This record gives sequence, C-alpha cells and structure tokens, in this order.
Amino acid sequence: MSGTFSKLKNAYRLLQHIDFNMLAKLSEKVDLPKVIASVAQMNDNQLNGLLKMLGGSQGKKALPPIDGDFYNLGGKLNEEDRALQLKVRAFMEKEIQPLVNEYWLKAEFPFEIIPKFKELNICGVTYEGYGCPNRSFLMEGIIAMEMARIDASIATFFGVQSGLAMGSVYLLGSDAQKQEWLPGMQQLNIIGAFGLTEPEVGSGAAGGLTTTAKREGDAWVLNGQKKWIGNATFADVIVIWAKDVDDNQVKGFLLRKGTPGFSVEKIHDKMALRIVQNGLITLKDCRIKEADRLQQANSFKDTARVLRMTRAGVAWEAVGCARGAYENALAYTRSRNQFGKTISSFQLIQGHLVEMLSNLTAMQTMVYRLSEIQDAGQLKDEHASLAKVFCTLRTRDVVSRAREVMGGNGILLEYNVARFVADAEAIYSYEGTKEINSLIVGRAITGVSAFV
Repeated sequence: MSGTFSKLKNAYRLLQHIDFNMLAKLSEKVDLPKVIASVAQMNDNQLNGLLKMLGGSQGKKALPPIDGDFYNLGGKLNEEDRALQLKVRAFMEKEIQPLVNEYWLKAEFPFEIIPKFKELNICGVTYEGYGCPNRSFLMEGIIAMEMARIDASIATFFGVQSGLAMGSVYLLGSDAQKQEWLPGMQQLNIIGAFGLTEPEVGSGAAGGLTTTAKREGDAWVLNGQKKWIGNATFADVIVIWAKDVDDNQVKGFLLRKGTPGFSVEKIHDKMALRIVQNGLITLKDCRIKEADRLQQANSFKDTARVLRMTRAGVAWEAVGCARGAYENALAYTRSRNQFGKTISSFQLIQGHLVEMLSNLTAMQTMVYRLSEIQDAGQLKDEHASLAKVFCTLRTRDVVSRAREVMGGNGILLEYNVARFVADAEAIYSYEGTKEINSLIVGRAITGVSAFV
C-alpha cells in the first residue's frame, strides 16, 4: 500500500510542474500515461533531478554581483561619503549612460545635463567656502572614478571645471577674484577652461611657452595660441598661461568670454574623448586688465601647484575608465553563449578577466593611498606622477583585454567598451605623458634630473 502511495505522490509532484494548457500538444508527441507511469517508478533522487531540469533557470545558482571594487575599498568610507559616492553613481547611470553613446558619436556636448549636475553640488569638492562642499581629496578621487566608470569625457569636463579652472582661482587668485568667480563656477553658472598647452608646446610648457604677455599700464596684452583646451568653445572664463616678456616668467590671466582679440576653433576628428569640446585658441592683441591677472601666479612653479593637485584626479579617472571596461566586459561574458554555454565558463576568458581585475585592484589601492597622502598635506609631484604613469598604463591593458573578450562586438559603441578603449589613449597622454611623469619620479628616486 505504501509503495502505491509513493508512486501516486511522485506522479502528483510531476503534474504540479506541468502547464496543463500544453498537455494537448504534448499528448501528440508522447504517450502521457506511459510517461506518468515511468515517473511514478522513479526514486526520490531521480525525481528531484527531473524536477530540477524542469525548473530551468529557477534551479541555477545565483551569480555574484558585478563589482570592480574587489577589495571593498568603498567599505572604508564613512557613511556620508559612501552615500555621496552612490549618489554620483546613480546620477551617472540614470542621466549619462542613456545618452553618452549618441553624443560621443556626434562629438557634441550634452548641455542639458548641466542643470542636473548642479543638483549634485560637487563642484570644487575639496575647497572651503564659496559654496564648496569642503570634502576630502579621497572623495574627489572617488567622484572622478564614478564619472569615468560611465564616461571619461564627462569626467574630463568636470575635472576641467572643478579642478583646473576653479583650482587656479582658488589656489592663485586674489580674494576679490575668488569672490567674483568661485560661487558661480561652483554652481556651474560660470563654465571655466584651462589654457596651458600650445600647438608646438606640450611637455615643454615649463620654460617653452610661446604665448606672450606684455604689461601696458593697467592692462596686459596677450598674443599666441593654445591647443587642446577643454570646454574652450563655450567657457565663460579661460585661465590663460603666458610668458611675461619683461621678466620671462609664466603668469596666469582670467580671460573673459567675448574679449576682443580672442577666437576659438573647435578641434574636429578626434578618436578619443569626443564629447569634450577641445578648442584651438588664438589670442591677437587681447587686452586683459591687471585686475584679471591671477595675483598669486608669478612663475611656472605656481602653475605646477595646480597641476600637482589635479594630476591625482587623472589617475582616479584612469581607474574609473578601467573599471567601466571591466564591469561591462564581465557582464557580456555572462550573457554571451558559444558552444552551448556562456563564454564566462571558458578558462581563457576567466584568465583575461582575472588579469583585468588584478590591474584594476592594484590601481585602486594605489590611488586610495595617494589620496590619503594628499589629505595629509604630504603630496609631492613624484607621488602624483607615479600614480598617473602606472594607472594610465594599466588602464590601456584593461580596456584592451575587455575588448578582446568581447570579440568583434567589442568595437561597437552599443556594448559600452569601445569608448573606453579609445578614451584610455587620451587619458594616457594628457596632464603629462608617461615619459615626462617618469622623469619626475626618476629625479626623485635618483637625485639626478634627466630633463633636457
């Protein structure tokens, strides 16, 4: 009697997993009474195996979350900073991710995001006063990473505004200049740019600037060109670095939009950071009032103070670029099927993913420590330069592997890795090439300068 009951129970358990609307169709293909009788003869282990198969995806093991922070450095943040990190992440995923490929392809800037950026209230994140949040350099780096994790162009726009442009005024401006410019720049009501690089002068900016400034009474007359200047086509104020013809020292000037003698031409046909609006600036007898000269910028050493502060942010941006590529590639390998299973189950693919994560984790721990040094007021040029060299170099490797595991789809924008591959090349070069930053570190560790 008990055996009969067990058979009936097994048959009933199978029927619970069958859609009875499909029985008519199924009966055309199999002998249903015979199938049910066979199931009734199964032992518990056999039946459980059949039910697991019928359950399909319900029986699959849950996959781990896709998270490039393998060592959980985010867990070291206090509650307030962690909340801001997640707020920036949500903003980038909701507001930027849906439109970024379209604007990257068109090489245009999405101006509609600026009012939404204002609501984040993160411009000038490390500065005190003028409406600035006064957070840590660590938090500034994490914000740069979160932005670059979605798009390096938007991170660059923000870095120019909040770091280079605002930083020049904050570090080197007079009290009057800070009061005039910083509150509006913090709210993104005033857009800034930073004009240092020239058509023929990049790495040699310390002593080789060809843009000149000549004092004439209560004004300065500027002549020359600047190239690759982010935000230049729509900026309200541009920090221009020029060599004083009288003392041969580099000085900084606040060039207002619409100043006579100023013109800018958008640089076209870029393969990287296409959303960033880089410009070629021409200055022809531009007259700038003495009141608009950065009062604390009297030599290139002062310019270098701004670059030192922001170079750490570029290293964080490289980390974000690598993290975005890794996370998108990992998600792809989980969904892409070949030979009857996901490619994430292949040994060679897992090898690439682990190499990517190893590089990414090393980069994250380096920049985290770099920001701790910066927050302690102990940051030196060589500290920032080493991070910039290592992180941008490793980012190139990560994005290359990300594209590789995606095969041909890796070169399509829709899969969200091709942008990272291209943008990594620009990050690798700006704010000091690998060679120049290597020489800065080399000078520090050997005591001998190898600069020409």
